[in-house]
Amino acid sequence: MRVGIQSEMIRSELEEVVGQDFISVDRIDQLIYSTDWSWMPQMWLDRGQKLMPPDYIVQPGSVEEITAIMEIANKYRIPVIPFGGGSGTQGGALPVYGGIIVDLKRLDKILEIDEKSLTVRAEAGIILSQLEWAVNEKGLMLPHYPASANCATLGGCLAPRGTGTTSTKYGKAEDMVLNMEVVLPTGEIIHTPPVPQHASGPDFFRLFLGAEGTFGIITKATMQLDYLPETRYLRALLFDDLGNALEAGRQIMTKRFDPFVIRLYDPTETLSRIKKILGYELEGAYMVLGFDGDPDLAALQERKALEICTALDARDLGREPGERWWEHRYDFYYPPQSLKLPWMYGTTETITTYDKIENLYWAEKKAVEEGFAEWDARFIGHFSHWFHWGVMLYCRFIIENPPEDPEEALRLHNRVWNTAMTAVLENGGMINEHHGVGLKLARYMRRQYGDAWPFMLRLKKTIDPNGIMNPGKVGFGF
Repeated sequence: MRVGIQSEMIRSELEEVVGQDFISVDRIDQLIYSTDWSWMPQMWLDRGQKLMPPDYIVQPGSVEEITAIMEIANKYRIPVIPFGGGSGTQGGALPVYGGIIVDLKRLDKILEIDEKSLTVRAEAGIILSQLEWAVNEKGLMLPHYPASANCATLGGCLAPRGTGTTSTKYGKAEDMVLNMEVVLPTGEIIHTPPVPQHASGPDFFRLFLGAEGTFGIITKATMQLDYLPETRYLRALLFDDLGNALEAGRQIMTKRFDPFVIRLYDPTETLSRIKKILGYELEGAYMVLGFDGDPDLAALQERKALEICTALDARDLGREPGERWWEHRYDFYYPPQSLKLPWMYGTTETITTYDKIENLYWAEKKAVEEGFAEWDARFIGHFSHWFHWGVMLYCRFIIENPPEDPEEALRLHNRVWNTAMTAVLENGGMINEHHGVGLKLARYMRRQYGDAWPFMLRLKKTIDPNGIMNPGKVGFGF
């Protein structure tokens, strides 16, 4: 943390850019912006420890102000950390080297809704739910529905390649974005081509999707919209065998029956979380199936999918359990049902192809539960965000009585993550599907990318020559 005369000089320069009302060095603000929603800093603060605070918190009101901030940061070699809603779970917004927090929430305008092309152009700091409400008024939707929609920003869902509840039909945030405005680490403002599908050279704008602010700051984006569906058909099924349930999901996807959601809970989560939150006491793998759009087409797709499930020995539980899940789908992630301190927990989600997913699930479960049996570690998971080629496993470890000592607790936490990620990588999985890499998974990037990692480092050096953009994240140092 910077102090003294130079610190005040830098503050004065930043104040000239954003105005005195939009810069803070107050201790309470520094504390607020020193954490996100990841377990590591939350535990650290809970145990009475101090986190590295940012030196300055600025709230720019225009892209030109961001450019001026970047010029100051480069001059003094100060880290810059883009900040959206602070809802990330990977430590991606932690100011681990101090520096300038650039809070984008003043950039919250909807610039255009195109009802002919079904697009919306908006600034990156807008909260997702506010954007959704605005397009809903025109009979449209931005079908990116993460559990964090009430606090996450548009830029915050693009930066880590986020996924929402209905991604199985409508895609991830990265599939919905058509073009972006980005401020590079050098302060230059660039605009990507108007559409991503073209043969006019490389699709360079995807460099900024998944870079989590290490390659620049996303300031505007044009997103693809869809019509609000005429109907949503939801129902639940129960499988005795998890392998059969995975096969049912695979067949539904590869035969292109186009569900907007398949949510498959493993037997452990069915017994615990489904019982606790939805009130159903069931044994087996609980699946929610959803189809939407034209009523006739959705009904046909549902019937075809049910035929697959029935052939694989599923028991049809009817519509009510599926509709109840839809109504309460976010309850899993919010108090009083969310996982919380003093428990230790982590979402070690991954993704792989259909031929590997079941083996990966059992390998990771065995590695975590047997490797940390003395801590009574539990492993639960569900399969969501299905693709034509594979599926994402949203898995969690839970330790109800972790060490009280913060350093000992953090070491145990990291050992569990090491064990889980080793199992993932050895069984063909990716270290993450939609929460991002952040600080928590940064150390696995070299293992994930192998011989391509030096190329990634060269890209970073070229785009950010002074290494100021969100250092310590996504595997990049300062």
